[in-house]
Amino acid sequence: MHSPFRAPIPVETLLLAYRSGIFPMADTREDEDIFWVEPRDRAIIPLDTLHVSRSLRKILRADRFTVTINTAFEDVIRACAAPRPGHPESWISERIVTSYSALHRAGHAHSVECWVEEQGKRLLVGGLYGVSFDLVFCGESMFSHADNASKVALCWLVAMLRETGFKLLDCQFMTDHLGSMGAVEMSQARYLDRVLAAQGQPQSDLATAYHAFANGTGYSSSSDGAGALGAGASSPGKRIAHSLTQTS
Repeated sequence: MHSPFRAPIPVETLLLAYRSGIFPMADTREDEDIFWVEPRDRAIIPLDTLHVSRSLRKILRADRFTVTINTAFEDVIRACAAPRPGHPESWISERIVTSYSALHRAGHAHSVECWVEEQGKRLLVGGLYGVSFDLVFCGESMFSHADNASKVALCWLVAMLRETGFKLLDCQFMTDHLGSMGAVEMSQARYLDRVLAAQGQPQSDLATAYHAFANGTGYSSSSDGAGALGAGASSPGKRIAHSLTQTS
């Protein structure tokens, strides 16, 4: 059912929808209407079984990208909406961009960005964005203009979610890409049970977890807080790889 309203979707409406297992989409990038989606089957990535290949671990440890959080939210969502080979159209309309930007300002939508330096300029080459509530993070979309950039962003996200005590990472729909990273599919009813079981507040916010990995302060190498950085985790990417190695 299409919405007749052209104004941004209110923050409270978006959060209620996500808690109810539904989310908005548009038919095209230019469409002013939105419709609400309730998938029959849902994809999630179990936070303790993210699949990180040996080659991806090597990329993480090499710090090929500079990773940030919440520094370019609108740039990320617009990059996700942009045409790409084989996918000229997008469900991310201007109304979606405006609505989620407001959700970001309210503290419930987040972006992870991957950057490279070229000729003295910092270029955004990959990232993802999503919605958080309680101990749930709903990944919305990702993009990559450099090999493995979106995968690196996902690794950072999972490490931060684990560090802060999140319980559920929703991916909405299963894809081959997500399946290769360890995503599993379940019924919508089972997913809603998982959402209900993930009520509560994180141990800290994602920004705090980001700085722990980026700077090596307050970092714990396992979910019970045990462990230390050690000589093998002396850079941000090495800390992320070391964290994911604990159970992945």
